Order: sequence, then C-alpha cells, then structure tokens
Amino acid sequence: MRIAADDIWSAAQAAAASGDFAELHAVQGGLLWVAFDPQQARCALFFWRDDEVRELTPPGFSVRSRVYEYGGGACCATDRGAAFVNEADQQIYLVEGATRTGDSAGAPCALTARPASRYGDLSFVSAWQAFLAVEESHEPNGVIHRLVRIGLDGRRQLLVEGADFYAGPVVSEDGHQLAWIEWDRPYQPWIATRLCLREGDEPRRVLAGADNEQSLQQPRFAGDGRLWVLSDCHGWWQPTCANQSSLRAADAYDAPYDHAPAPWQLGGFSYLPLESSAMLLSRFEQGSGVLLDVDGLGRERRLAPDFSRFRALAVDAGHYYCIAGAPNRLPAVLAIARDSGAVRILAGGEEPLPAQHLSRPQPFSCRVGEDERSQGFFYAPAGQVEKPPLVVFLHGGPTSACYPVFDPRIPFWTLRGYAVLDLNYRGSSGYGRAYRLRLAGEWGCIEVADVQAAVADLAAGGLIDPARVFVRGASAGGYTALCALAFTRAFRGGASLYGVSDPLALRQMTHKFEADYLDWLIGDPLRDAPRYRARTPLLHADRITTPVIFFQGGQDAVVLPAQTEAMVAALRARNIAVDYHLYPEERHGFRQAANLAHALEQEWLFYRRLLASPA
Repeated sequence: MRIAADDIWSAAQAAAASGDFAELHAVQGGLLWVAFDPQQARCALFFWRDDEVRELTPPGFSVRSRVYEYGGGACCATDRGAAFVNEADQQIYLVEGATRTGDSAGAPCALTARPASRYGDLSFVSAWQAFLAVEESHEPNGVIHRLVRIGLDGRRQLLVEGADFYAGPVVSEDGHQLAWIEWDRPYQPWIATRLCLREGDEPRRVLAGADNEQSLQQPRFAGDGRLWVLSDCHGWWQPTCANQSSLRAADAYDAPYDHAPAPWQLGGFSYLPLESSAMLLSRFEQGSGVLLDVDGLGRERRLAPDFSRFRALAVDAGHYYCIAGAPNRLPAVLAIARDSGAVRILAGGEEPLPAQHLSRPQPFSCRVGEDERSQGFFYAPAGQVEKPPLVVFLHGGPTSACYPVFDPRIPFWTLRGYAVLDLNYRGSSGYGRAYRLRLAGEWGCIEVADVQAAVADLAAGGLIDPARVFVRGASAGGYTALCALAFTRAFRGGASLYGVSDPLALRQMTHKFEADYLDWLIGDPLRDAPRYRARTPLLHADRITTPVIFFQGGQDAVVLPAQTEAMVAALRARNIAVDYHLYPEERHGFRQAANLAHALEQEWLFYRRLLASPA
C-alpha cells in the first residue's frame, strides 16, 4: 500500500519545522542564544548552563533588530545579565541576573528610550562596562547611522559618525582601541567597505579599503592584540591580519574559499582568532560549509563533519559552539569539545524524516557561456520517478545563497514526486568575489540564462521532464522567476513570493541600505532607461503565457502590495491563469506558521492542476 505524502510530511509539518537559531554568546560557563518559533512568529532569548535551558524573554517581547531592515546582532551577554533589542520598539533591554549562577532572571528593563532610533550589532565591552552598538536614527533630514556607547545606566555617548553605514564594531581587551567597518553610498557591504581604527582619542585611521576595491567584514582583536578582518582583496573573504604593513591573507588561512556569506545582516561570527595564533573558522567549499580549527602552523582539523553549514561561532575554555545545519537535521546548537572534537547537540538538531523519505542534496554545476559555470544543489524525488517534474528554487538577495542543509520545503516537493534544483546562479555569495560581482549591471539577464542552462543540463541527463518545469522565488528570486517566465519558454508555470515585478518602483520606495543597489544591479535609471524597460516583468506581462501564482504580505514595505497587484491585474487582463494570496499581517518574508503552510500547499495545488491539464 502506497503511503500518501501528506501522511509523511504535510505543509503544516514543513511550516512548523521552519524554526531557527541565531546569535550565540558564551558566558560564565553557559551559552546565550536566540530561537525563532514560527508558531508564535516570535524570537525568544534563551540561556543554557549545565543541561538546563531557560527562556529569558517573557510574553510580549521578541528579540529582533531592524537596523538596515535586515537586523542582526540583537543580543549579548553582560557582567550583570543579558541584553537584547526588542522587536516592537527597537530599544535595548537588560535582563539582570540572567547569566549568574543562583540568580533568577529579572523582568526586562529598558536601557534606551529613543523612539526614533533602532539598535543592532550589540556587544558588551567589559573594560567600559558599557554596550557598543550600531544606531539607526530616523530623523527629519533622513536616516543617519552612527556608532554609540550605551552605559548600563542607559547613558548614550556618540562615538563615530559621518559615514553612511557602519558594521562590526569591536574593542580591544584593554578598551583602548576601537575598530569597525564603514562604507558609503552607492556601495553595498559585499562590494566595497573600509576597515577603520581609532586608538584612544586619536583621529580614526583607515587601515584598508580606502580605494573602494575590496569588501571587508568582521574585524576581531586576538588575545595578543593583533587585529584581524575578513578581506576579499585576493578574491575570497579570508582571515587577514590588519597589523601588517600590507594587508594580505595570513599564510595559514589563505585557502581559496569564502570564509563568510554576504553580510546582509549584522553580528556575523564566521571565524574567531584563538590563542597562540590559532583560528576557529568556517568556510564554503563548493557551496558546502566546513568548520575547522587551525593551529599556528597551519595544520587543519575538520570539526563536526556530519554538518554542512556553520554560523554564530563562539568559544570558551573547553568548547567551541556554533549553529549548524545538516542535510538530514533541523538547525542545531552544537558544543564541540576543543580537545577531542566530540560533538554534542544542545538544542534542536531533530531528524524529522527517516532516511528512506529524505532526498539528499547533490552538488550541481553546469556550464554557462564560454568558460563559466553555475552552481547549486539537486534533489531527486523520493522514490523511483522516471523523468519527474522539476521545481527550480531561486534564493533572494540576490547576492545571497542556498546551502545543502535541511530545508523543510524541499521534502514537501520530493515526497510528491518532484525534483528540486536549489540554484546558486552567478552573483550568489560563497564562490568568491568574481562570482559574486557577476551580477553587476546584469540582473535580469545572466541569472535567467543560468536557470535556462540548468534546466537544459538536467533534461539532457535524463533527470527531469523538460515539459514539466516550474520556477519559483521570493523577493529578488521572485523577480528572476518572473523574468524567466517572460523571456523564456522553458516553464510550465511559476510562483512569485513578494517578488519584484517593477524594479524602478522598488528603487523609488526602498530603504537606505539598498537605495543604490538597483543602480549596481541594472544601471542608472535615466542613462540606462532602455535597460530597465527591457528587464521589467510588469512591462512585458504580454510575454508571459504560462500560469503564475503570487503570494504577498500586506505590510511589506520593500515590495509593496500594489506592485504585485499591478502584475496580477496585467496578467488577468490577458486571461492568463493567476492565483493571488494576500496575507494582511505579513511583511517582506513570511513568519507565521499558518501562512507558511497555506502558501506551500497552495503552490503545490496550483502546479498539480497545471500538470493535470493539457500543456
């Protein structure tokens, strides 16, 4: 008897499994982290010590920064407890006693009261007995970003201002040196940034990046006082010592791999300098994450080999800690013994499906153009299906990436007889600077060509049925999906989840962090107006001949509902089959489990109806 896929892995189960962790901090023999619960659509703060986990955020609080809209760095540990940024008002709160042995956590107490400001990239400087943070102030003359110091009594001190953006502020152990990353418009942080240093009251010095030809991120002071940073000046984000006369990757860490993803969010920890010139680091090898500790002589030891993505690294005397993903597990908080390398799962890490129902990611690469290749991961359908239909997943960003970890949506499709291609088209991060910058001026063209080439490659190998291919994406991925539907004939249908259908409308409404991104991706809206017209799906709705399903958040401030609804109306005017689902309480990126489940099931039903009808 054949078991129905819904009995194995339903849309509701997939939505419930979309929880995640963020932001680990090792403190006083314990560990602080943030966990997202899709059932509550809320991020809560937890503290672990001696196998006991307790929540520090009472109902009504959610830990999430909105600096640069994408946030990050929303919590940290202090000598008196734990601090976090509350999602609702974007202010910093302190939970006294949260991390001290024998103390019970108090109620969150607000440290800041600046309604026009948001905070992120939060850290606590013991030498100062104060917080260091990126402040985003919404003022009458625009949005201003600064680095600020916040005392435990709530007193605010301005530290650095003048650049358009800041990230990664860090202070030396003695409190005398302050380092940070800054950049100005029109650049994005994965294109061109500067590493700056200020010693005491001396003027700031630019240590690297003054020529706007490299991207730097995650400055770190080592115990010996040396300043490290990730620089892509040699083609990859590599740990680099900034105290040398010429900035270069240290010989022990110059492996030709990216050691971090694109910094869409603040607060990233993808490497850590250790004692005696050793290093804990993660990197991407052919898109798959690897965790290593490297001694001062450059000898590498691979850690947690059963996992394939590593984030939020932390360390104490006995353990390394990280948030890890694996192809067969939900996200997990790991403790790894520094001496033996033994791995222990502290939270998460459940295996939601038995091996016989789980499709494993297969590295995918295909030739595009004359001498380039596009990357990604292919998932065959669970069970034997000859030439199955294919769903192409396109990530957002577009300078982001997909990873070979358990994505609860993918088994929903593979258990229903579909193959899935999770595509890291040219322009994705994790494959070096040149690959990442391939989208410059080419958005709407080269990634569409990559989708076409990937489908043709899979079809030529007999792995899919080219007559039953669907393309879907969210945000920037939705834009590429709509371009693929408008400018190719390779698809039976598609889905756009809060996708961009009018780039110029997006440019006029978007926030400061991305205000110039469209100019880099497509071109100047006046000088390159023909290019915009040629790549705007809304202006070419007459070229879309296949059905499309749309999903949109009613409170989306990035892709406004009106933009999606204009696309829906243009297709309906031509009698193209269209489904449209609006979720009034959602923003740019759905968070509520019920809505996640509904969208997934409706997309599958939409494709199923298309496959049941004549092509």
